[in-house]
Amino acid sequence: YILAHSPSLFSFPESYSKNLGTQIPTMVLGPEQKMSDGNLQLCVSTKHSEEPFATYFDEKVSIPEEEYSCFSFRKLWAFTGPGFLMSIGFLDPGNIEADLQSGAVAGFQLLWVLLLATIVGLLLQRLAVRLGVVTGLHLAEVCHHRYPKVPRIILWLMVELAIIGSDMQEVIGSAIAINLLSLGRIPLWGGVLITIADTFVFLFLDKYGLRKLEAFFGFLITVMALTFGYEYVTVKPSQSQVLKGMFVPSCSGCHTPQIEQAVGIVGAVIMPHNVYLHSALVKSRQVNRNNKQEVREANKYFFIESCIAVFVSLIINVFVMSVFAEAFFEKTNKQVVEVCKNSSSPHAGLFPNDNFTLAVDIYKGGIVLGCYFGPAALYIWAVGILAAGQSSTMTGTYSGQFVMEGFLNLKWSRFARVILTRSIAIIPTLLVAVFQDVEHLTGMNDFLNVLQSLQRLEDCRRDHGPYRLFHQHVFCSDLCPGTRSCGLAMLDCTGHVLPGLWAHGKHL
Repeated sequence: YILAHSPSLFSFPESYSKNLGTQIPTMVLGPEQKMSDGNLQLCVSTKHSEEPFATYFDEKVSIPEEEYSCFSFRKLWAFTGPGFLMSIGFLDPGNIEADLQSGAVAGFQLLWVLLLATIVGLLLQRLAVRLGVVTGLHLAEVCHHRYPKVPRIILWLMVELAIIGSDMQEVIGSAIAINLLSLGRIPLWGGVLITIADTFVFLFLDKYGLRKLEAFFGFLITVMALTFGYEYVTVKPSQSQVLKGMFVPSCSGCHTPQIEQAVGIVGAVIMPHNVYLHSALVKSRQVNRNNKQEVREANKYFFIESCIAVFVSLIINVFVMSVFAEAFFEKTNKQVVEVCKNSSSPHAGLFPNDNFTLAVDIYKGGIVLGCYFGPAALYIWAVGILAAGQSSTMTGTYSGQFVMEGFLNLKWSRFARVILTRSIAIIPTLLVAVFQDVEHLTGMNDFLNVLQSLQRLEDCRRDHGPYRLFHQHVFCSDLCPGTRSCGLAMLDCTGHVLPGLWAHGKHL
């Protein structure tokens, strides 16, 4: 915390990197540091400084040259793309499951937790964007230069675990969606294998051009908005309850299940590997870092785009939580069984005929929607889940590539990266799908949500502060003396928000 708010205590003279042919302030602390005249002299190794950043994208999007104005739709359109890829992290199957379970368990009472987590996520994404724009390095590369080997490896392993856990959720979501769309004809293990195959196909879409790839992600987000929006319009939640739940923080009668869901929401929304992804994606735009005005404009338009993308993701999450809060809060299994039997659903036997409160997941959520609102609601739900799973699978692989290349300076092909991470993520998922039923598979999804939340709390324990997400705040603080740096107000805000979340996390 002192590091973040007192950067003057740690003098970081500017060194000049040849990265992308621009002059940038670098913040390298570790094996390559040396002392000169009593001051800390920082340098970048020749290998890093002479090699441009290697990314999947072989092209960069040029920014139209116009006379300076407060706002330009042409420039906003040129900067549009990275924020929407980042927002996929707010919409993966783990998020959807956290939303629907929160609605079914706590009604509308946890909407404010979703809103708060989304705002904090946006603040962290803004810092990630500014770090990438100002330095020309993404967060994993900065960590590689700044940290000694042992903490760097530990940090990399923790990020990789988070990525693999998220990847497992995406595989589970896609497999369940395929099973629902096929009316159970394709078993869950078959859905897992199909997900493996189509991932390789989708990952090579960027060969057709960066803007086409970004347009494809935009299409998938549109599919999610339309499908989950259809469920929202069909169920017709109480708008007053939605607004109250979102803007009046309260949780009357909340006990362990509700608190677990609140932690699950935070774990699903605030994903550390999403920060690494966003700080790398912004480098796909041509920005002259020697020109302060261009850097300011890039920061401004990237933030506007991020706000729009995150707002869209928030609306979609609100759709899901509100649907299940309105239709299934405090519903019993017996009530659901009766409705499913009356609708001639073949899935009535999925629920026990007792008076216990209904427990839903991605799979059962689609079934009960079909029982209450017709088969169309079930199929449309499955299409939305499939779009969420496929899109997040692709961004997760990109995140893993950036993290591995940045922390380890290890250049792997996409194919090798996908083979490794897919094997680690799919083998346990496939075993559960083959030898267990859908409840164990969706139970794994719930476990992964809570596990990722606990991993964030474990990060908070390290060095008595929120470690993994906190270091980007420190890096941006080091840039504050320059006009191209992160805003002081933003740094002050996150400097108080992150320790606050840490304190509340310890309390939970």
